[in-house]
Amino acid sequence: MTQTAHTPEPFDLVIVGAGAAGMAAAIFAGEAAADRPVRILLVDGAARPGAKILASGGGRCNVTHDRVTADDYCGGPRPLIRNVLKAFDERATVAWMRRLGVELKVEPTGKLFPVTDQARTVLGALQGRIRELGVAIRAGARVASIRKDDELFVIAISGGESIAARRVIVATGGRSLPQSGSDGAGIELMRELGHDIVPITPALVPLVLKAGSEPGGRFEELAGVTIDARLGLYDGRGRRHAEIVDSMLFTHFGVSGPAPMNLSRHWLQAKLQNPNENWSICMGHPSLATPEAADSWLQDAAARGPRRAAFQLVRQLYPERLASILCEGTDRLGALTRAQRLELARRLTRLPLPVESDRGWACAETTAGGVSLRDIDVRTMESRRVPGLHIVGEMLDVDGKIGGYCFQWAWATGFIAGKAAAQP
Repeated sequence: MTQTAHTPEPFDLVIVGAGAAGMAAAIFAGEAAADRPVRILLVDGAARPGAKILASGGGRCNVTHDRVTADDYCGGPRPLIRNVLKAFDERATVAWMRRLGVELKVEPTGKLFPVTDQARTVLGALQGRIRELGVAIRAGARVASIRKDDELFVIAISGGESIAARRVIVATGGRSLPQSGSDGAGIELMRELGHDIVPITPALVPLVLKAGSEPGGRFEELAGVTIDARLGLYDGRGRRHAEIVDSMLFTHFGVSGPAPMNLSRHWLQAKLQNPNENWSICMGHPSLATPEAADSWLQDAAARGPRRAAFQLVRQLYPERLASILCEGTDRLGALTRAQRLELARRLTRLPLPVESDRGWACAETTAGGVSLRDIDVRTMESRRVPGLHIVGEMLDVDGKIGGYCFQWAWATGFIAGKAAAQP
């Protein structure tokens, strides 16, 4: 691109997307360039950026977790994820938030929230620091295309305007919570620029069950009941492909809470990658790993108290309503036939949940899939396909568990890209 007297001076850096990763990138870029004149512009399609931050954590913003490792993430190669997290870990996040004026507290689950219990505290601190650093902001400016013309990027935004930049950080997110402005358009822009895109699905999304007479289909009777559960993803031959042990909430539509939401990405990605396989999700109690273990437990209990009702025993594991459903058709432990005992053991360890669908992008907390991490130099978050272009946050094929892990990924990738992109 040739400069003329009528062509605006290009920005040194344009950051597309003012969510968590984009704002972090703007702050760290501004701080890295504080000792020299660097023109930085932060562009976002929403009139009021930061809606996803405000909605997160039930309006409290789960900033990070007290212990974060690469094992808490799915998607790209584990060593690459580990290198990103090492560059800016959870301790660095706590210290950074403190510098921004946001004190965090650790809850028993390990989740970290602002002591105010207000997501607006976090958003206000981020936006305040961006203003202090003199980063220019263009809200309500949706990016239509990004192309590279010689040494400069040309970014076309709504209204027919074009912006030139020497470097670009793209942080437009995935497709989760589209009401916040995330619609996956940025991922498609990266595809157009030649990046390898791992097909996307919702992640951290509640699951919809089909009502029926079998125990797994009677979730409406259990609405409001929370349990600890072992959820497994199985193929048609009974082989387990993923397992999550965590809490689970029965609802009027199916199941929600950490266990099913963390397993949702495995189920959706498995169906996408191998649609002809007969995938299923089964529920069991965390203390009983296999049907054989449950059968042994039932036999031992029957030997000690044959007159005891099976319901009374199972009530030790589960709330009354669920125990009652699981034990229908049973009587005293000593009177159980072998077939009845084996069926109860199966219900306690591998109860099929008739998963019909998920609650969709509007209820998903993040996106599985995206720009392949192999296309990224994780030392700088720079594209290996398009020099000068950095990609961060939810756009990448990395998704974390519930508990602040997705935000930690946003802060870490924003840190790396912001510092790198601000260099001369």
